[in-house]
Parts: sequence; C-alpha cells; structure tokens
Amino acid sequence: MPTGDDASLAGEVAMGNNALATAGQSDLVWGHASLRDPAGRGAWMKASGWGFEEVTPERVVLVARDGSVVAGTGRRHIEFPIHLEVMAARPDVGSVVHTHGAAATAFASLAVPLRALSHDGVEFALPPVPRCTRTGSLVRTAELGRALADTIGDGPGCLIPQHGLVTVGPDLATAVMRAMLLDRACAQQLRAMAAGHPVLWSDDEELRLKQAEVWPPEQIRAGYRYLVRKAASTGGAPAPEV
Repeated sequence: MPTGDDASLAGEVAMGNNALATAGQSDLVWGHASLRDPAGRGAWMKASGWGFEEVTPERVVLVARDGSVVAGTGRRHIEFPIHLEVMAARPDVGSVVHTHGAAATAFASLAVPLRALSHDGVEFALPPVPRCTRTGSLVRTAELGRALADTIGDGPGCLIPQHGLVTVGPDLATAVMRAMLLDRACAQQLRAMAAGHPVLWSDDEELRLKQAEVWPPEQIRAGYRYLVRKAASTGGAPAPEV
C-alpha cells in the first residue's frame, strides 16, 4: 500500500476508475485510468486483473515509462505505453483514460465523422475525433504508444477501430468525463443513423459557443463529482471533495 502523498494519489486514481464503472465504461477487468506522478516517476494506474468498480487504493500501482512498477503491489497492465507515451508527448496531460466503450468501438468502424448531435459530442466534433489505425490490437510497445499520441495530437482523445477509445485531460475529472461523453456521443449518432440520416448538428460557431458555455471546467467537475458520489454509494472508493 502506498504511503503519505503516494496514498493520496492512489486514492485519487481508485476514485477515477470507480467513476468509469458508474459511467458504464466497464469491460470486465480491462481498461484503465491513470494520473501523472507529480514527481516525474511515471503514472499511477490500476493494477491488472481488477474491474473499474473493484479498484481500491491498494489496487493501484505507479508505473515508470520502462514498465517497471515503482510503487504499490500487483501487476501492471500490458498497455501501460498508452499512458506513459501520451504523457511524454503532452506535458499538459495529467490523466489518460482507455476503455472499450461499446458504442465508441462500434462507431470507430465507420468511415464517418462524429457530429455533435447533443452536448456530449461538443469536444469531439471540431475537428472530428480522429481514429488511430496503426493497430487494433494491444498497444503494448513504446512505438505504438507514440503512434497513438501522434493521432491524438493536441486534441481531447481518439477512437481506436477494433479496440476502443482513449481520452486525455489535465486531470482525472476531465479525462474520465471525456471518456463517458465520447462514448455517449457515438451511441447517439449510431441511434440517429439507425433511424435515418442525421441532418442537424451543431455547426462550428455553435460548437465554439457550447465549448465555453456547456463544458467549462466547473461543469466537468460537477459531472465528475456526481459519478464519484454514485460510485461511493455503491461500494467504491470513499468520495472526497474533488
């Protein structure tokens, strides 16, 4: 079990993973949310073998860029390069989330851009969220992690066809909320396409307005606090103020 400040970081990561479960992003024991270590030692992420809803501070490890476990107990995930390489490429990124959201994975297979049919798609429609096509298998090498980082660029995330999604943010609240919103935006567009051909969505001007009005940092935090409270009420990590 991490001690001192490490324990606080492990608790924050556990809380973020629990929030992903509440947001409907679980896929058995696969997927992970990470937090950049403020001392530059790597990234804190859940240990392998646990579902999002099962993560406690004791089930969080600190992983260095070379894949070694620096703190905590348990095995690290094979796909740690997703987190470490994106963070290396983006100094502004404090958190990375990777899930196998069902709607996002289905939508990633289509050769169509994501549109903002609702508030959910606002952060991913200008420009449309990119697809990382380097591989649909596991991102288990630094090279693949860098390819993923290149695809994301300076954006909020990407889709990985045949695999899932990756989102980033300055903190866990933002990266987790973006994972939920991206999957929901994909689900909405899939439903609209199944019903016919969507003809109305936010244009660029409205997207810029909604980015400022709908998803300022305080709204992101409000949504995240709800996910954290709900996770805590169903047996997840205790819900501190975030």
